[in-house]
Amino acid sequence: MENVTLLPADRYVIFNKTILTDFDKDVLITFYEPIIGHLAISLYLTLWNDLDGMNQVSRELNHHHLMSILKCPLPIIKEAREAIEAVGLLKTYFKSGDINNYIYELYSPLTPQEFLNHPILNVVLYNNIGATEYEYLKKRYQKLKIDTKDYLDITKKLDEVYISQSDIPVFEGIERSINDIDCSDQVDFDLIISSIPKGIINERAFNKKTKELINQLAFIYKIDSLKMMELIRSVLNEYGMIDKEALRQAARKMYQFNNGALPTLIYRSQPEYLKTPVGDNSMRGKIIGLFESINPVDFLRNKYRGVKPTNADIKIIEMLVIDLEMPPAVVNVLLDYVLRKNNNRLSRAYIETIAGQWKRAGLKNASEAMDFAEKENAKFNKKLATNKNNIKDPVWLNKDNQKEELTEEEQKEIEDLFKEFK
Repeated sequence: MENVTLLPADRYVIFNKTILTDFDKDVLITFYEPIIGHLAISLYLTLWNDLDGMNQVSRELNHHHLMSILKCPLPIIKEAREAIEAVGLLKTYFKSGDINNYIYELYSPLTPQEFLNHPILNVVLYNNIGATEYEYLKKRYQKLKIDTKDYLDITKKLDEVYISQSDIPVFEGIERSINDIDCSDQVDFDLIISSIPKGIINERAFNKKTKELINQLAFIYKIDSLKMMELIRSVLNEYGMIDKEALRQAARKMYQFNNGALPTLIYRSQPEYLKTPVGDNSMRGKIIGLFESINPVDFLRNKYRGVKPTNADIKIIEMLVIDLEMPPAVVNVLLDYVLRKNNNRLSRAYIETIAGQWKRAGLKNASEAMDFAEKENAKFNKKLATNKNNIKDPVWLNKDNQKEELTEEEQKEIEDLFKEFK
């Protein structure tokens, strides 16, 4: 392409592949300008300005337009363009014809940390500005580290602080309320909305429910506003609406890619303030203590005799803990109940049916979950006479398990349960 002569009449359009903030402009001047020069930076900002209101694609322009704005000949503009290309800020596509056509794709600059860790740009910057200025920039943009070795971490956990009552619509004639995690103000919606090019998103895309989901995902998966912009743009459907399920999956995949595992939220056991008061030494009390002392993933692992739960099982736990926001101990009771009632199989459809009912009941701990399961099981048995020879109830279900003194048979039953968790 070096032999192609750039002419004033050659046309170009610009495709927006970036989100440029004021901070990005500061990075361009501070880190890129010493390498590619002020004219290249001016060209980049001119192309950005040609997008006209952050549209995804610009109107068709010719290169005489750039000559008029930058006040320099085309060979110099071409050199500036190639400098931008060399540092990853621009991709150029060419199509020959009676009048040649170009497509310019604009990309965001690296963050200061990414730039300073870049194996090439980092060295070139050092050579261009010298040791003194380079050290100044490192200190200016370095992430501050605070010495906390003499301090006690008293930070509250998510489920110890962000809980509030929210009104839920009437269901089956009963008005109810549930615990809801308050994840407001996790991202800057004004920034996100203004940064998505016009014409590719529906103005109704950011409704109340969608904003709540975005805030929850940002909180759970530790996603900042800029990363959330990228995720949202990647899950817009043909109608310009946000595909909420695709957004969940994209957030989950990004977190797993960066961290190698799902959020620690699903590995959390019952918080202290939701635990059943101690002091019950009966068989029931011991079982409650078990449900409330272990997280759902480890609970399943122990039920499987040390075998790691499958990805499908983990997704079920994620749905219960994150999506439905059920307390870990309640999830454990639910998992045990379903495994016993469903021939040791975790069917997602079966679990979702029961989980929805338990969620509406607002169950907070293992004791409440066990009581609720017993009542629902009694109702079921009254309505439906069936052969239960192949269905084994949990040891805690419909038992006289309040007493401290156990029969030999009862003692063996509870020992078998706890044997699973050794």
